[in-house]
Amino acid sequence: MRSTRRSLAARLTAAGAGLVLLLTAAACSAGDDTDAATVEVFTWWAEGGEKAGLDALVSRFTADCPGQQFTDGVVAGGAGINAKQVLTARLAQDDPPDTFQVHAGAELTDHIDAGQVQDLTAEYDAWGLRQALPEGLVDDLTVNGKIYSVPANVHRANVVWTNPQVLSGAGIHTTPKTITAFLRDLEKLRKSGIESPLALGRDWTQLMLLEAVLISKLGAEKFSGLFTGETSWSSSAVSTGIRDFGKLVSYSNADRDAMDWPDAERLLIDGKAGYQVMGDWEAADLEAKGFKAYDWFTFPGNGEVFQWLADSFVLAEGAPNPEGTKCWLKTVASAEGQGAFNAAKGSIPARTDAITPAGTVLSSYQQSAMEDWRTATPVPSCAHGSACSQAWQNAVNNALSAYSTTQRSTTALHQDLIAAANQFIKQE
Repeated sequence: MRSTRRSLAARLTAAGAGLVLLLTAAACSAGDDTDAATVEVFTWWAEGGEKAGLDALVSRFTADCPGQQFTDGVVAGGAGINAKQVLTARLAQDDPPDTFQVHAGAELTDHIDAGQVQDLTAEYDAWGLRQALPEGLVDDLTVNGKIYSVPANVHRANVVWTNPQVLSGAGIHTTPKTITAFLRDLEKLRKSGIESPLALGRDWTQLMLLEAVLISKLGAEKFSGLFTGETSWSSSAVSTGIRDFGKLVSYSNADRDAMDWPDAERLLIDGKAGYQVMGDWEAADLEAKGFKAYDWFTFPGNGEVFQWLADSFVLAEGAPNPEGTKCWLKTVASAEGQGAFNAAKGSIPARTDAITPAGTVLSSYQQSAMEDWRTATPVPSCAHGSACSQAWQNAVNNALSAYSTTQRSTTALHQDLIAAANQFIKQE
């Protein structure tokens, strides 16, 4: 609707400014105020725990911001891959939503450099966010002295989800501590009749698996260095990790490249797989789907490493309703908003004083994750934009898709990953 108004205004301008003013006044008198007070919130939260979390935020927004109306700009699919493509097109056409979801970290840098998001530093000070958020997180969000996004949560990426009944049926009763032990358990599952022991989806979910393997091989500091140029992608440890990644993929479902993560998750729920590597939004999604008999563990060999990502919201440059958008962002940042959102979504609050809604009990996973967030070593995620730019992520996803769909060698995959690193580290 906004783009339609914009095109209409352009045509009328050519006909004369007086006519524009006349018709604008008529539109306002006809009741266009309601449209002017809408806030379009652009996300990829379309189902499961993600949608439940968004709904909880909308309820808070409605209460906190009278006179403002939420407009859902959701684009479903692929952990935001589809949404990012649509958003890129809209921003290029000068048709921004009021606010859009983006992963905090390197992914946001693309929008900052392009001048597509506004500075929120003054709002951070006015809303007391420097005190409410961990100092380290505020530092990570600060770019050249300015802050451009409001985090709604913190997620963990390097988690393995299990179907304990399937594992028990194969005689697996312990958690693997190494990748070698994990591979042995996958082989036990296959011999027990589970054709695809490891549920896996398309490109970005494969990148999550690869990153977890590389954390095990390199440790926290050297893994993070892969995205800053301090660790070489040509190292023997990376080569070994990629070979182990290939072995793990060989235990996954053959139709992985046609699956989004909820489809792969269904294999776990239906007892057709024993394991799935996925972010901790899976806990809420499994609960929402009525599958409560799940378990989880940190990816084998990752130890006390917490691979983080944070969903955040921005004030878009050219937002049609900036004041309403600031009220949305204040709700996202509030103790009550973060408590309601994370209780429903399955993530944990970014702020340390979030208020969980009365009568709500955080899941055992969330309580465990909050403790780990306080004590574990944090590392970023390329799969979710905190470690690498969108362009770099796309290059890696393309390399993984080529490997998975054409049965290329792990050596060829390694060369593709080296080439991507050489291209984007030089640029950054």
